[in-house]
Amino acid sequence: MLIFVSVLLFLNFPVASCEPINPGCSLGMADAIFQDGDVLVDCHFVLLTVSIALQKIFHFLRFHLSFPMFIYRIHPNKYQYVIALNFAIEEINKNIHLLPNISLGYDMYSIVQYQATILEHSIRFLTGLKEAIPNYTCRKESKLIAVVTGTSWEFPSRISTILGLYKYPQNPLGLFEIYGIVFFTSLHIFFSHQLTFGPFDPMLSDHVKFPFIYQMAPEDTSLALGMVSLMVHFSWTWVGLIITENEKGIKFLSDLKREMKKNSVCAAFVQMLSLKYRYNWNDLLSTDPAIMGEMVKVFIVFADIDSTLVVIFKASGQVDPWRVWVTTSQWDIASSVRHFILDSFHGTLIFSQHHPEISAFKDFIQTVNPSKYPDDIFLSHIWKMYLNCPFSRVYCKTLKTCSSNGSLALLPWHRFDMDMSEESYHIYNAVYAVAHSLHEMLQEHADVQPVKSRKRLVFSPCRLHPFLKNIQFNNPSGDKVDLSHTGKLETKYDIFNFWNFPQGLGLKVKVGTFSSFLPRNKQFSLSDGMIEWGTKDKQTPLSVCSTSCAPGLMKSPQEGKASCCFDCHPCLENEISNETDSIQCIKCPDDQYANTEQTHCIPKAVTFLAYEDPLGMALACMALCFSALTALVLGVFVKHHETPIVKANNRTLSYILLISLILCFLCSLPFIGLPNMATCILQQMSFGVVFTIAVSTVLAKTVTVVLAFRSTVPGRRMRWILVSPNLIIPICTLIQMVLCAIWLGASAPFVDINAHNERGHITIMCNKGSATAFYCVLGYLGFLAMGTLTVAFWARNLPDIFNEAKFLTFSMLVFCSVWVTFLPVYHSTKGKVMVAVEVFSILASSAGLLGCIFVPKCYIILIRPKNGSFKGLRGTRVCK
Repeated sequence: MLIFVSVLLFLNFPVASCEPINPGCSLGMADAIFQDGDVLVDCHFVLLTVSIALQKIFHFLRFHLSFPMFIYRIHPNKYQYVIALNFAIEEINKNIHLLPNISLGYDMYSIVQYQATILEHSIRFLTGLKEAIPNYTCRKESKLIAVVTGTSWEFPSRISTILGLYKYPQNPLGLFEIYGIVFFTSLHIFFSHQLTFGPFDPMLSDHVKFPFIYQMAPEDTSLALGMVSLMVHFSWTWVGLIITENEKGIKFLSDLKREMKKNSVCAAFVQMLSLKYRYNWNDLLSTDPAIMGEMVKVFIVFADIDSTLVVIFKASGQVDPWRVWVTTSQWDIASSVRHFILDSFHGTLIFSQHHPEISAFKDFIQTVNPSKYPDDIFLSHIWKMYLNCPFSRVYCKTLKTCSSNGSLALLPWHRFDMDMSEESYHIYNAVYAVAHSLHEMLQEHADVQPVKSRKRLVFSPCRLHPFLKNIQFNNPSGDKVDLSHTGKLETKYDIFNFWNFPQGLGLKVKVGTFSSFLPRNKQFSLSDGMIEWGTKDKQTPLSVCSTSCAPGLMKSPQEGKASCCFDCHPCLENEISNETDSIQCIKCPDDQYANTEQTHCIPKAVTFLAYEDPLGMALACMALCFSALTALVLGVFVKHHETPIVKANNRTLSYILLISLILCFLCSLPFIGLPNMATCILQQMSFGVVFTIAVSTVLAKTVTVVLAFRSTVPGRRMRWILVSPNLIIPICTLIQMVLCAIWLGASAPFVDINAHNERGHITIMCNKGSATAFYCVLGYLGFLAMGTLTVAFWARNLPDIFNEAKFLTFSMLVFCSVWVTFLPVYHSTKGKVMVAVEVFSILASSAGLLGCIFVPKCYIILIRPKNGSFKGLRGTRVCK
């Protein structure tokens, strides 16, 4: 069963009265400060913070209804706006060169930064009443020349719409309608100019929609670049973004992401904050599991002091202290939240628009007290709340006994900052902009006298617009102020570090600057040693998704993750990376190679089998020694040529074999030393021909032994065949020479510079040219050797007093063993070692022939000569 209960409340508008309404001594939206002058500047400042309490009504019902009751409090730091206003007004009024004989005054209203109260405040401003009563006005002839508003876009844009600054300039009666309510106001209000002192807002930069709004703050076009420069400076590549969800926040996020992409910085998360939703601290950081981990140490905050994020911090009462906060001066939470959580923001880096220090401002603050400004109810409340000055409820003022005592400078830093804030500086410039514009207007229209009305001057605000929109001047501190749409100056930022350790210290220390108009390498300046970090180890925090890849490694992206998350892999062989976080490795040139760490290329050493090299020297000495030894054996044989042992087995073949062995030893010398075209050809041709002569000679000697013993068998006449073994040598040699000639014609050997075979070396050696021709020559030589070995093995048991057949068999066995071993060893080596293997094989095989065939004969000739006499040989037939 549904029960509908309706309550009808009749609200009667009170009868309007132009007498001021006394709201009592409590602060409220109706409070204002007035200072008279010939010309007035209307100011709307957010001085009060509001809390809501629920008041119970209808207690006689079984249920209770509640209505909100607003409680207003003033924050001393916000009161600096009023001080800056008074400071500028008093300076101008004392300046005889600016607006002489004309005094400047102001009418200051306190507003609450909530959309629900903006309309009410606008109506009170239009009607001149302290209560928002439509259809009444107490404004007669006003001295208002301009309006100063801030700090966010809602109030300037809404009051601009209400005032009809661009939509209703032709309305002669000053009638307009808002939400169905008709209002009447003076015509001159439609032409009031608004100067905003809050942060630059792109919503208000539309000069077609808002032609009479002037933003004192320069545009934050380089703020994103400045923050990214800070990230790059500290190598922060993995950061969290917390941004207010409004037009300004969305534009900043777009600029920030663009700069982050250019500099390879990634966002771990993006949290947009809206007043439509309620958050707590844990919910705020639960969007990504990595946020609560150790990787994300840095948070970029773009918000204002009235944003949802401040509400979260105030509600939660604590914030993870081991983080680094990077923010702007508009989100100066350090001076706004409760004192017991301030240590969470120790080490915060704050970007603040640069403005020169005005030393006289601090001196002026020392003079501010309720005695000097007795009608300032806000100042009286500050003295009562924070300086314990008694308060008169009758007159809503502090008692004279203490109103002149004390100073705002005595308040703790989180209550009142003696340094001029950005907003106060913009208020200061706004008042001076109005004064300079009015001064130029009066000078240009000196012949047109202002309208006299009741002994005072009345100016038409619409005449000020051409001067205000083009005004350019230097304020008393020397800083240039330019309100022209095309003359906006580049923004310079000061970077402050918030120190709050020990807790309560509360210092903002300037540690760096950023100027986008300077050259790229001079834009960002930071004193790292001055920064106090809020991290556990007090060292510069590391906020990365993946640890940087050291030189010698390259980045490999992790699939499905941001570009800042990657793995590190070593570079490939002979590739280097000489920078941190290299995307790809660089291949070294052919004449260079990578060092062990693969961080840089080293020139390769040129190498070949030189005579100066120990290995080359050893092989050359061996070749010469064996050549000399062979020559010595030849000399012994020549000297004892008449002995039976020399005559045995064909003395001529022994001489040919010894000479060919000398040439075999000497043909290894062209392999040593710096190769050239001649030596490359000589190496292979001499090797092939000379060894063919040697092996064919051994074959001829073996055949001679076989034929000699067969010719002695009765009934056989084979002595004529004894002459035929001498033809073996020229025939075999001729075939090898033909093969060599074909080799030279097809693809001759040449000098080869090889930079890849051996690490760190460029090897100069002879290339075989045609591999097929080389193996044909080597194969033919092997065929002769195997044939000789076969014949010698078959004849090893023939009766011979000098064991000639056995020696020939053993010599060819050694020869074949050397070259069979040569092939796998040769192909398993590189560079000059490969050449050395070939030289050693030549020497070993030649030495095998020399040792196995001639050493036993020399032993008999020199040591046992009797064994070689005719007595020892009696009964033996010798072939001459």
